[in-house]
Amino acid sequence: MDQTRTDRFKTAILLLAVIGLITGLAFYLAGMGDIANIVWFAGVVPALAALAVEILRSIRRGEVGLDIVAALSMTAALVFGETLAAAVVAVMYSGGTFLESFAEGRARREMHDLLSRVPRTATRHRNGGLEDVRLDEIAPGDRLLIRQGNVVPVDSTVASEAALSDTSALTGESLPVRLSRGAEAMSGSTNAGDAFDLAASRRAAESTYAGIVRLVEEAQASKAPMSRLADRWSLGFLAVTVTIAFAALRIAPHEPATQKPRAVSNGQADIPEGVTP
Repeated sequence: MDQTRTDRFKTAILLLAVIGLITGLAFYLAGMGDIANIVWFAGVVPALAALAVEILRSIRRGEVGLDIVAALSMTAALVFGETLAAAVVAVMYSGGTFLESFAEGRARREMHDLLSRVPRTATRHRNGGLEDVRLDEIAPGDRLLIRQGNVVPVDSTVASEAALSDTSALTGESLPVRLSRGAEAMSGSTNAGDAFDLAASRRAAESTYAGIVRLVEEAQASKAPMSRLADRWSLGFLAVTVTIAFAALRIAPHEPATQKPRAVSNGQADIPEGVTP
């Protein structure tokens, strides 16, 4: 629920920034520049406030990212009256966070679907009968019954004459695969035919499907190589950015003004007093 509210908040920030940018452009093109500046300013403030909160949270965790550059860009643009530039940066920032949130939400849904396929119990042959046991109780050599529609709980070998296995969740193969006695049955595959028996060859924690789940969880918890590289050099990049900005600020006022040509009267240029032509 908290993640859903966060996603909606990021969506709202993006909408405010986009609406502010487009509405401001409409007022500007209509010749109402003052109103356009107010609208652009109003569209930037929510994005800048959200970014400031995110930066403070990152610093509290001991992380410093490139978001500070975006915050400085918007702040400086507002201070110097460049509200249009600030609005463009606000749209870029909020759009990036929205896309990141969308990708994370999709990954969470896929992870939920992946975990929902993991069986919690299995049916084991025991002393001429059947018993339901937890997956961590299954040992190599146990004979398991896989009913129609059930998911194979651990890596096993087929102990019946034949089996029909749906491995689409593992390999993407849409057609069921017919397995004969002694063939390997991967955990995570689904029984697409009649019930059959398996002989467990690995424990649940060592099986194929458990390994896939671990890899996905590790991938979600870690950052991409480019993201780690950006975070590693973020302070240096921030220092370079601030240095260039201050250098440009100091140089700009001292640029020599272009001297306009003097007016010409009666074919002669105006001559300052006290100067003999």
